Amino acid sequence: MNPVWHAARTGVRRGRTELRQSFTTGQDLFGYALWTVLLVVPLILGRNDPLKGAGISTGAFLLPSLLGMTLAFTGMMTTAQLLAAEREDGTLLRAKAVPNGMVGHLVGKIVMVSGTALASMALPFAIGVFVVDGVAPRGGGALLTLVWVVPMGLLATLPMGAVIGSLVDSPRTVGLLMLPVMGLIAISGIYFPLSKLPEWLQIVGQIFPVYWLGLGLRAALLPAEAVAAEIGESWRLWETAGVLAAWTIAGLLIAPSVLRRMARRESGATMAERHRKAMQRVG
Repeated sequence: MNPVWHAARTGVRRGRTELRQSFTTGQDLFGYALWTVLLVVPLILGRNDPLKGAGISTGAFLLPSLLGMTLAFTGMMTTAQLLAAEREDGTLLRAKAVPNGMVGHLVGKIVMVSGTALASMALPFAIGVFVVDGVAPRGGGALLTLVWVVPMGLLATLPMGAVIGSLVDSPRTVGLLMLPVMGLIAISGIYFPLSKLPEWLQIVGQIFPVYWLGLGLRAALLPAEAVAAEIGESWRLWETAGVLAAWTIAGLLIAPSVLRRMARRESGATMAERHRKAMQRVG
């Protein structure tokens, strides 16, 4: 068997094992439950508040938008956090020492983060469809939209997370990046229609994949009349596919070289220096 394919298959098994551990660990389960509560609360608050001109409630608008935010946030920040943490504790250095170990390690992380993202979406969605009215697949076309928007969303955000995790020095630095990420989410049409923002903010919001993930999921899950709240009163599915594909291509072109550069810099000396600095912070 080709060594790279063998490493990839090993990575898939490792990712599945990490997912099983995550789904049976109390701390992780609490995290899933807390995230679900954080998403469901605004749905409850907005379920009786009509969204002007769209024929749906604010809660109905929020549900697919928040699911899109979850997908993007998990793909970017969880991937970055995991890579930064494993870089700091030496896991990546050990993977580097094994033939094709980095391939298997990264495949495992892709499987793990993808599973985490889907799990983080599934429970809020299952609860949300009972909490708010007007959210449900609208037939085969809507289901087909879900089938391509979700994997394209992961492909668009996972490489971005890998690049961020490769560039930062520690998981603490990733934590500091939460503030600009939350600012990006605020101008991406997640909590209110992007069409309500000034035109220049609309342009900025449409550059990044968060808006397009929310738009694609709204196109799949909301009734046809809800399109009145969108820019140009259109779901713009072709544009959604194009932007997500562009981010995917850019990420797949940039991430491998950044990851290779990071792996080359990893050594026993750099690990020792990180531990020394960590001990200084603790002391």
